[in-house]
Amino acid sequence: MEFTVTLLLFLPLFLNTCAYSKRPDFVNVGVLLSFDSVIGKAAKAGVESAVIDVNRDSRILNGTQMRLIMEDTNCSVFKSSIGVFQMLERDVVAIIGPQSSTVAHMISQIANGVQVPIISYAATDPTLSSLQFPYFFRTTQSDSFQMAAMANLIDFYGWKEVIAIYTDDEYGRNGIFSLDDEVEKRMSKISYKLPLPTNYNLDDITNVLNGSIPLGPRVYIIHINPDPTLKFFQVANKLNMMTSDYVWLTTDWLCTTLSSFTPENQSFLRIIEGVVGICQHTLQASQDKNFGSNVYGSYAYDTVWAVAHTIDTFLNQESNLTFSIVGSQFGQLKIFDGGRNFTKILSEMNFNGLTGRIHFDGNRNLVPSGYKIFNMVNLAVHNVGYWSNHSGLSVKPPESLKVDKTSPSVSNDKLGVITWPGGKTDRPRGWVIGDTERPLRIGIPKRASFVEFVTELSNHTIEGYCIDVFKEALKLVPYELPYRFVPFGDGLSNPSYDDLVKSVTDDVFDGAVGDIAIVTNRTRIVDYTQPYATTGLVIVVPINNSKASTWVFLRPFTIEMWCVTAAAFVLIAIVMWLLEHRVNDDFRGPLKRQLVTIFLFSFSTLFKRNQEDTISPLGRMVMVVWLFLLMVITSSYTASLTSILTVEQLSSPITGIDSLVATRLPIGYQVGSFAYTYLAESLFAPRSSLIPLGSPDEYEKALRLGPHNGGVAAIVDELPYVELFLLDHEDFAIVGQPFTRSGWGFAFKRDSPLATTLSLSIMQLSENGKLQKIHDEWFCEKGCSSGVRRENEPNQLQMSSFYGLYMICGIFSLTALVLFLLQTVRQYIYYKQKQMLDPRSLSFPASSSSSSSSRGCYGVLFNFCDFIDEKEEAIKNMFKKDDDNPQGSQTV
Repeated sequence: MEFTVTLLLFLPLFLNTCAYSKRPDFVNVGVLLSFDSVIGKAAKAGVESAVIDVNRDSRILNGTQMRLIMEDTNCSVFKSSIGVFQMLERDVVAIIGPQSSTVAHMISQIANGVQVPIISYAATDPTLSSLQFPYFFRTTQSDSFQMAAMANLIDFYGWKEVIAIYTDDEYGRNGIFSLDDEVEKRMSKISYKLPLPTNYNLDDITNVLNGSIPLGPRVYIIHINPDPTLKFFQVANKLNMMTSDYVWLTTDWLCTTLSSFTPENQSFLRIIEGVVGICQHTLQASQDKNFGSNVYGSYAYDTVWAVAHTIDTFLNQESNLTFSIVGSQFGQLKIFDGGRNFTKILSEMNFNGLTGRIHFDGNRNLVPSGYKIFNMVNLAVHNVGYWSNHSGLSVKPPESLKVDKTSPSVSNDKLGVITWPGGKTDRPRGWVIGDTERPLRIGIPKRASFVEFVTELSNHTIEGYCIDVFKEALKLVPYELPYRFVPFGDGLSNPSYDDLVKSVTDDVFDGAVGDIAIVTNRTRIVDYTQPYATTGLVIVVPINNSKASTWVFLRPFTIEMWCVTAAAFVLIAIVMWLLEHRVNDDFRGPLKRQLVTIFLFSFSTLFKRNQEDTISPLGRMVMVVWLFLLMVITSSYTASLTSILTVEQLSSPITGIDSLVATRLPIGYQVGSFAYTYLAESLFAPRSSLIPLGSPDEYEKALRLGPHNGGVAAIVDELPYVELFLLDHEDFAIVGQPFTRSGWGFAFKRDSPLATTLSLSIMQLSENGKLQKIHDEWFCEKGCSSGVRRENEPNQLQMSSFYGLYMICGIFSLTALVLFLLQTVRQYIYYKQKQMLDPRSLSFPASSSSSSSSRGCYGVLFNFCDFIDEKEEAIKNMFKKDDDNPQGSQTV
């Protein structure tokens, strides 16, 4: 009895527990589709097929059926909003879709409030962030990766400027902004962003394309929604824009569009010949499922399975699906109580689907598998390569490179051969700067002076040194470049070159050619070519023909040089006397005569042949070396003195730009030159002291008048103008060195490819000598001149410059002297030996009286000097006589 009562008490509790632990019979999942769209048709087939497979698979959901609640949004935010609210009233645990990024932005806000996750298979807008929308998941690849692939493709072909055309909604705008960031990382840019209305028609496309033609870039990035009729390219064909001058790159919308084409309308693909597109790459392609080649059908299929796995795990953990009712003006909305846990389980999902591995990154985007690069050729899609964020561009699929440790880096990008519009396989230039209908507008300064550089003649012919350089550079450009010269200025005075350069920035001209100096303020607004002429500011002053100073002849040598040279004359005189005294009668006689002979012989070698001949071989050897030294010394002295006397002609006390500015005297400058700005703003010269001059005649007049008679103390101008001025005006010269370093170049708009192209041409002209040849043809008919430049102090001849010569002369002299002394000492020893045997037969009259009285070292030295003083011939005769009378010697 007690057991029965206990069983009756616990039976309701047991039945109640079983009721709560039982899984629900079905789970509602919402699906937002645009049934009639290209993506929607494939997605609908994928979703329906996935639900059938899930419900048939006994390994998942364990008897619970997944039930879909579909709504046709027609890509409308309004219809999507209504559909979402209706779904939320029916206890949906997740919403699959939408395919539109614009709709995804709106319903993700709702999902945040009701805690129902949104899993989109087609919304690729990169700004759909998990930080803003924590319940938003994406089972397709974000456009941030697609735009990185597109930027890599642009960089691979070296295009620096592109035009982007896009639909003006969240999908189009945010995708292009993402592309802008990516191309900027690779030193390129989207020059023009041209939006299309969301519901654009043929007229809208025509207006946008017509407006893009004058812009210059010919690389187009098309980022629009799938277009089943390819009406965009229909218009491009009608406008004759599918030629070899154009490059058409599309995002994955074209790949999606092509998947909907049937064999019957394949001929329609003729209008997109040469187009290059990007297509989402999946690791596994489903051939068994009837979704066509549209990858979004497979993504939708995998999305359903991702939701099913999440539901299964959630029910295993919590068993029940509960909702809390929230009343609102839209009806009874229900908050999914288990939404946070359901979202956590979904974010950890990891399984193999039709498209490959399904798992999410930290931003709840599907981890990307990469993109395919395809090319439309002969009405067929040709795969030319792949891209992934770890391998860059490659001809191999990224999954095969991911595990390959030796795979090439992004810098080693490779692609297959691409056939571009027009049937060419060479890389298109990507930029049409000018054509026969709209040639380049090249501004040239219409100079009134120094017309040799550039000007317009009376017959409207443009000529000059700068023009010839430009024309020769164009010959090296590998493509035709139509242009026309447009004079800038009235021809009565030189125009402002700052205004000329600014006209390029203001789109008055496409470029400027002439003697345009490359200076800081101009490089901020235009791009310059490589300099074709080196220049800099110099100072021109008048020459004074007054006489030089009294002692100017002493200035070529330093004091040290004068002292060493004088000492060398004395030493050579002594050496030559020693070598010649015993054999040469010209070097003998009274002491006074010998002293005069010694010094006259040495110093007279500077001017004429000596009256005294050299007889001894050693003396002649020393004389040859000495004369060579004198030849070098006198030549150098003459050249140095000539230079000093020339520099002395400069009357101005100005030695450089600092001394010129410090004088605060009037300074002339050329009208239109940057010299005025430099003097006033960089050197702080008083603006009132800067005098504009317009021609070489005005230069001459102002310099001759001088600073105190209404003229100028000096003129500051660029070196090429000054050199040309000095060719015809010999009374003026350059003082000091150029105090700025600059060059002349051609100016073009910022980021214009012409600046780079012509820079390469100018370097080729410089390397092959053509640039110098053009210069000589214009400026060397009268003889090229670099003017007279004054140094602060003339360079004196230093002793260090002639140290080697003096050392050689000294070595030869010392060697000759040593050989002479050795020979003399040998004779003296022989003489003393003979004298000891017969003192009377071997004695000199000069030494006989003193020989007996002199003793010790002093006596030996005194006798040796007497021996040296005797003639060589007398000594030899004495030795010969002694040899002929050997008996006398023996008697002694």
